Amino acid sequence: MNLTEAIEHASSMALPGFLSDDSSLNAERSTNEGALALLMDAWKTAPADSEPFSYDLIRDLADRNRVTCDTYGIERLNNIPGQSLSRRLSDKDLIRSVAALQQRDPTEVAKVAGPDLQDLGIAYLDAPIKGMVVGVDIETTAREPSRGYIVNVGLEFMKLTPKAKPEHPFTTYCGLPSLNEEKGVPLAEIHHISWNDIAGAIPFRKNKALQKALLATFERFPYMAHNAAFEDSWFMLHLDGYAEARKAGRIVPIDTRDICRRVDPEYRTLPHESRPAALENWARRRGVLAAGDSERHLGLEDVDLMFKTVQAEFTARNMF
Repeated sequence: MNLTEAIEHASSMALPGFLSDDSSLNAERSTNEGALALLMDAWKTAPADSEPFSYDLIRDLADRNRVTCDTYGIERLNNIPGQSLSRRLSDKDLIRSVAALQQRDPTEVAKVAGPDLQDLGIAYLDAPIKGMVVGVDIETTAREPSRGYIVNVGLEFMKLTPKAKPEHPFTTYCGLPSLNEEKGVPLAEIHHISWNDIAGAIPFRKNKALQKALLATFERFPYMAHNAAFEDSWFMLHLDGYAEARKAGRIVPIDTRDICRRVDPEYRTLPHESRPAALENWARRRGVLAAGDSERHLGLEDVDLMFKTVQAEFTARNMF
């Protein structure tokens, strides 16, 4: 498939409800996801204001693909790799995140970080951390943003000082298609969200008031998330206006997992299989999570744990 074909496919009026057999549904899903990858790459790499199509085309195709996946059976796709979830933030993003934390020019951070960011850990320590950030965590029904739904959003704000407390907490559930009332909420074994929790809630993609509030928040404050590439990937396909604001440089995600890997000296001494950068393991090392406790995997609670852990790390390294 080339870009022209991807645009034509995304612009077509294909209706997943008219595809009844497994082979057709899976082929449609595969075509959708291949087209999405091509379209997103073309849109991201095009010069600003010279994109060959509106980003709405991408969001609409992702919406259509979720219906296809629902009809096919999302549980049958668990072992089929997708293309819409980024593994990490880009080097440019990481530099901008450090600059946002220190309220200085990204070019200054880049000079300290050096080629391939081999000294980004030094850049984190090169100037005081300050300002206000918003922490966010989402729970979803799939790993892939083009296949699943956001079912929970939690966020709160915190000033970056040694004694600050999180403030203005917010959490909400988001609804799912009615078929999940019988099938259950996917990935409930991780986030423990049931149909009773979300019954009657507005689906995230249809909750325009929630989307407007989130976008305004992210444009005003840098946002922290543990493995921020996950939230970033999901918002790219679920939050109206996010991709456009992100490309324009009005949104700065900060990955606390990267902070852990580059700032915590214990990280490099621990075996990879022990998952030393996982939030709950990092939190235990910083003394903000008891040995027998675990990460809740529910939006607001996880944001609170993330903030406490980051604050403890910054304090231990004299970064404020």
